[in-house]
Amino acid sequence: MESNLISQFATLGHPQRLAIFRLLIRRAPDALPAGEIASALGIKASTLSSYLGALTQAGLVTHQRQGTSLRYSVDLSGAQGMVDTLFRDCCRGRPDLCLSLTSTLMEGTTAMTDRKFNVLFICTGNSARSIFAESILRREAGDRFTAFSAGTRPFSELNPFAVSLLKEKGHDVSVLRAKNVSEFQGPGAPDLDFVFTVCDQAANEDCPAWSGQPISAHWGMPDPVKAEGTEAQKGLAFQQAYGALRNRILAFAALPLESLDRISLQKAVDRIAGMETGANA
Repeated sequence: MESNLISQFATLGHPQRLAIFRLLIRRAPDALPAGEIASALGIKASTLSSYLGALTQAGLVTHQRQGTSLRYSVDLSGAQGMVDTLFRDCCRGRPDLCLSLTSTLMEGTTAMTDRKFNVLFICTGNSARSIFAESILRREAGDRFTAFSAGTRPFSELNPFAVSLLKEKGHDVSVLRAKNVSEFQGPGAPDLDFVFTVCDQAANEDCPAWSGQPISAHWGMPDPVKAEGTEAQKGLAFQQAYGALRNRILAFAALPLESLDRISLQKAVDRIAGMETGANA
């Protein structure tokens, strides 16, 4: 056990191997192709292969074959084992040093209280998918949730196709504007209970940790803004994105939040991430 822990720490002691591990943690339970990892982190393919091999050997990353390519994901059981071993060995000698850490972990096993929850949806531009999600949650469950959306780009604007579709479906678009995630970080920002990324690029970015430890998940789907073809084909892409997000948000809003502990809730939002993304509304 101790030798395995040392191997894992030594593997994560390299900045780029740690960056790969952190990326896969952010995208869990997704499995990513090596090319996407390399692109997101700016690592050469040959170097990445070596790093992924070391992480796999240490029991922190696993892979599966899809067609002719391999996809990599974090080994959640291996990562959990590393944390468990660290706390167990640490607390055996100095429990006074670990009580605050274990107390924080125990807080994560309690159910959420009966109140209105703040939810933030993030994509790169805050122009289509995230404003769809914000609008849908506001209309479908605004009595239980306060919905926000933001983008990771410094500047953006609402996509006219997206705004037009929301109007057609009866949403109030007067409350919408493109925002940056910086509005939701630092003093004066709302306390967030849930943070969902709805595009892969935003999920791949290494953003600062959110205060308050909100439940987070990646609900990625294709960007309708990038759709090509006729106006009808482009419109269909927006309809599909809206429909897929609505299905996920309805499933999320139906969760019995007050009776689920954080671990069960995290599993539930991760399952929602696996819902089909091609549905119409």
